Amino acid sequence: MRRRAQRSPWSWVIAHSLLVGIGALVIFQSGCAIGPDYKRPAVASPANFRSATTLATTNSLADVAWWDIYKDDTLKVLIRTALTNNYDVLIAATRIEQARQSAAQARAQFFPTVNYQGNVSKGKNEMLGNSSPRDGLDASTALMGINAAWELDLWGRIRRLNESARAQYLASEEARNGVILSLVSSVAQSYFQLLELDLALDIAKRTTTSFGETYRLFYRKLVGGAASLLDTSRAEASMATAAATIPDIERQIVLKENQISILLGRAPGPIPRSAKLLDQIMPPAVPAGLPCSLLERRPDIRQAEQNLRSANAQIGVTMADFLPKIGLTTLAGKISPDLSSIAMSGGSAGTWSIAANATGPIFQGGKLIAQYRQAKAARDEALLAYQQTALNALSDVANALIAREKLEGVRLQQAKSVRAYQEAVSVSMKRYMAGKASYLDVLNAQEQLFPAENSLAQTELNQLLAIVQLYSALGGGWQQQTQPAAQK
Repeated sequence: MRRRAQRSPWSWVIAHSLLVGIGALVIFQSGCAIGPDYKRPAVASPANFRSATTLATTNSLADVAWWDIYKDDTLKVLIRTALTNNYDVLIAATRIEQARQSAAQARAQFFPTVNYQGNVSKGKNEMLGNSSPRDGLDASTALMGINAAWELDLWGRIRRLNESARAQYLASEEARNGVILSLVSSVAQSYFQLLELDLALDIAKRTTTSFGETYRLFYRKLVGGAASLLDTSRAEASMATAAATIPDIERQIVLKENQISILLGRAPGPIPRSAKLLDQIMPPAVPAGLPCSLLERRPDIRQAEQNLRSANAQIGVTMADFLPKIGLTTLAGKISPDLSSIAMSGGSAGTWSIAANATGPIFQGGKLIAQYRQAKAARDEALLAYQQTALNALSDVANALIAREKLEGVRLQQAKSVRAYQEAVSVSMKRYMAGKASYLDVLNAQEQLFPAENSLAQTELNQLLAIVQLYSALGGGWQQQTQPAAQK
């Protein structure tokens, strides 16, 4: 019973401190925190997008998963590979982990800190390494104990720190979502550009073959004396001009394959493709959704809002710095002028204490005011960045919508032009063989068909890219949805 009574102050001090800390934590967390509470700012936006379809109020392209938007199975495999191996995505994941641990560090300030300490010293007129008058005697001192300290969050300083840290953590997640959105769009865009280069290469080879046939025809006539050297030279020049584009297109194909390989997180190499550009299926309707839905869907807007929330909470932190910080400290242990006494069970070496402390600023030379004003300016910057990001998002969607709408008209007219030039080539060749047309008619028709086919291929590509851009502008594709098992 005696030993238990001698040890009771230690356990009583520790238990009392923890109970006080937990009780105060509950009380103060339910109170108000100093500083402005966050409210989402208003963003001026139109009621609907110009050129949006009638389905815009009930549906949105962005609500469709990327594996349902892109019908090419090879493209789906490439996107899945990129989402797994792309270094930008992996780096973004490490940044999320860093932000998560920073938020955990801020959250730890809600709780008391408990530490142990031990000191042993020997000297003249000293105690525990500090000078102390002891009649000029040489002496030994030993201390072993456990101490706890806790800051009472009266003004909500720690709560605001936690609010800011959590917002930064969520901002890092939105940044990762933005990387995913950008990656899906980049892979799709690069893949379609690769298919367009394949089509351009095919057009260049067919054109070179067509000019070659004309050149051989003129050459045979030249040998037979029925054609002039001018006709033959002109045909040869046209054939060489078309042939010169082939190695350059092949160079561009290799560069594009290398670009896609980097997006996939692997060494440069060939990229498989199972379909041609003209085989790609575009959505028959492109519902855009409502402008206000961008605030809930676009990762960059959501990230900007979390940055604004964090900056807003920092104002409360700087305001709390003007007020006193109140804390509790406890100590329980043993102190003795003789190290051997520490190990003894007697109560003469026991020590314990409970203390409260308060610290507050009196004069800081304007430092605290400057910190407060800096925090307000940072909040204003974050607010402007949020509003600018939302405005840019509206512009991205509007631009993609008008591109999608107008490019269809361009494609229809260019398709008519290609068909007309193809007919002109066929008719001029027949007329030339029948002696009713000159070589100029044949060459002119062939020379006009080549760029017309290339323009049509570029427009087909631009239509597909407009869908990719609209999908990205609406914030589609980054959501962590479960992919159907049949497509995995």
